[in-house]
Amino acid sequence: MSRRKRSPAHAYTYSMVDELLASPTEPMPVAKRTLQLSRMWEGLVAIETGAEPKAVDWRYCSDAVNLLETLVREMHVAEDTTGLLQDAITALAHAGQRHFTHGTIRLDGPGMRAVRMVLESYADLIEQLPERTVVRAHRLTERRIFQINSGQGRQHDVQVVAL
Repeated sequence: MSRRKRSPAHAYTYSMVDELLASPTEPMPVAKRTLQLSRMWEGLVAIETGAEPKAVDWRYCSDAVNLLETLVREMHVAEDTTGLLQDAITALAHAGQRHFTHGTIRLDGPGMRAVRMVLESYADLIEQLPERTVVRAHRLTERRIFQINSGQGRQHDVQVVAL
């Protein structure tokens, strides 16, 4: 009798094999960068000016901000040159909460500025950092989000559920 394989509780975007196979010296391939950055910018434009921004727009922006947080705070391969990383995290959390109370995902003026500047920093970084570093950041970020969602977050972590 063979053992039944247990499926993982969650699936990561990138596996350890993806991380090991990613270039340790070259940036992420242009097609992958373009896809990631275009989704991020389209999400921000939808939140800033769209008639009805969707949860996926918020998620794309939040994912990029979370990735930058990992690169800065956990991996120490980048700096928060704008000093607005925590402001952007807070602004996106408030936008998520606003979605629950008012039915729409919106950033306030200072939040919009903070998120835009942090996303610009992330866009600059992803063009320069080795692919392996970016893939590692994805894996660490996803792990942290799964920990937060299972109640194992750290004191400074922010959780917006069901968005």
